[in-house]
Amino acid sequence: MHPRTPDVARLEAALFVAREPLTLRRLAKLAGLPDASRARVLVRELQHLHDAEGAAFRVERIGGGFQLLTRSPLGPWVRRLLATPPETRVSTAALETLAIIAYRQPVTRAEIEAIRGVGSEEMLRQLLDRDLVAVGGRTDDLGRPHVYLTTRRFLQCFGLGTLDELPPVP
Repeated sequence: MHPRTPDVARLEAALFVAREPLTLRRLAKLAGLPDASRARVLVRELQHLHDAEGAAFRVERIGGGFQLLTRSPLGPWVRRLLATPPETRVSTAALETLAIIAYRQPVTRAEIEAIRGVGSEEMLRQLLDRDLVAVGGRTDDLGRPHVYLTTRRFLQCFGLGTLDELPPVP
C-alpha cells in the first residue's frame, strides 16, 4: 500500500473533524484543493485506501455530501465506548408519517391524514423537533396550508445520499 499523498491526508483530516457531511466543493476548499473534481478523485482514492487497509472507517456519500463514518460492525462497540445513550427511537406512527412525507413530498398535513386516516399533528411536531422534516412553504390551496419535506438530517439518519435512494414502494 502506498502512503497517502499530502492532498489525500488533508482531505481525510477535513472529513475527520467534520460534524456533518461535506460537499465536494467544501472539501476542496478545506483541503486546499483546486476544485471539486479533484476532491471527487481523492475521495475515491481514500475510499480505496480504507477498503484495502481494512480501516475502521469508510467515506460515505450521505446527506448531499461526504462523511467519514465508522464501519457498521463497529457501531455498537463505539457507542458503548463513548457511553452515548441509545438512539431515541421513533414510534411506528411517526415512522409511518415520515414515510408518507419522504415518498410524497411536498405534502400537506391534510394529505398525510387522508393517507393515514388519523390526525397527524403530534407526529409532525415530533418529526419537526427531531429535524427529520421541515416546513417547505405553503400551498395556494384554501387556508394556505404548510407543506412538509424531509431534511438533510433525515438523509443522514437513514444513510441516504439522495431521496432517489429510497427503496421502491411495493
